[in-house]
Amino acid sequence: MVGLGGMGSAAACHLARRGRRVLGLERFTPGHDRGSSHGGSRIIRLAYFEGPGYVPLLLEAYDRWRALEHDAGAELLIRTGGVLLGPPGSELVERSRATAEHCDVAHVMLDAAGIRRRLPTLAPDDDTVGLFDPAAGVVRAEPTVAAGLRLAAAAGADLRFGERVTGWEADPSGEGVVVRTAGAAFAARHLVVCGGVWAPELLPDLRLPLTVERQVHTWFRPAGGLAAFLPDRHPVWVWDRRGAGDPDSFPGFIYGVPAIDGADEGVKINVMREAVCTPETIDRTVSAEESTAIAAEVRRCLTVDPGPVVRAEPCMFENTPDNHFVVGVHPGHRQVTVAAGFSGHGFKFVPVIGEILADLVCHGKTAHPLALFDPGRFAAGAPA
Repeated sequence: MVGLGGMGSAAACHLARRGRRVLGLERFTPGHDRGSSHGGSRIIRLAYFEGPGYVPLLLEAYDRWRALEHDAGAELLIRTGGVLLGPPGSELVERSRATAEHCDVAHVMLDAAGIRRRLPTLAPDDDTVGLFDPAAGVVRAEPTVAAGLRLAAAAGADLRFGERVTGWEADPSGEGVVVRTAGAAFAARHLVVCGGVWAPELLPDLRLPLTVERQVHTWFRPAGGLAAFLPDRHPVWVWDRRGAGDPDSFPGFIYGVPAIDGADEGVKINVMREAVCTPETIDRTVSAEESTAIAAEVRRCLTVDPGPVVRAEPCMFENTPDNHFVVGVHPGHRQVTVAAGFSGHGFKFVPVIGEILADLVCHGKTAHPLALFDPGRFAAGAPA
């Protein structure tokens, strides 16, 4: 197992609990903040903007989250409901509605007054439209990774940190693989690669055309206190600001999460800026100027003063050209299974992706739908 972030920790857990000998190699520390599986929380939703093909997997994911909570003895999923909003014709709202209608997912369409009733902290224009998804909520990022690692280790997995994989070779017979690090070589029957933003260098023959983006998680401490932002009264929200009436408004997506950790953390509100980087060149500092610019965009969205930015940390998305995941058996090596390209919306699937990867290792197939995620779909047509 290469990579022990969200997907890798879940896969290690599932495999170890099925009685497989698991060696997990991670280049950083447990639950590190160098990749894409940190930042406190992620949104989970069912009226899925990305398309109806995800809904069967989402329904499985909700069940697996509850099972993981039970096994870990920890709260990992908080149902708050969620509001998706934008200007008339918003792609976010319209595609979410299309998915909900196609898959018979419960939802409520909202006008601006309805949005204000459900989210009085937001300040939509009078022509803003929205969709309320009662199944939406928050999943906890770092505690999820920690739970997967803890359960994997308890089931006998050998998890090693500070071990950077430099390469691997698969036996042409399809029956084994050798994985190399700076100081050792490990022989195994099967390899699972959950490399995140490092997937292209770990899977060069797949020619994955991943674009890495720097995003910034930001937490605010509202001047009027946290009462209006607590999860029992404040849904998650995603606002498509493209085409909004304010000419000075940020032309992208902004989303918010209620104060799930109370005064200890504040309110997480992220402005989604498409800043292309690499794992080596990402700027891991957030300047005062950047924080000020983010806060200015957030203030445009709210009816209340969000207060100061009390914490900010960068993370990375690894995006595929079609924004669909890369999950399955390596097309050239049946003993290699890959999971990558989660495109900023994959964390909500962590427990079920872990199960899928274990299925592929143990049986070479899975009952879960993977048609969207073919690992070989880019290799044939990729430019030289």
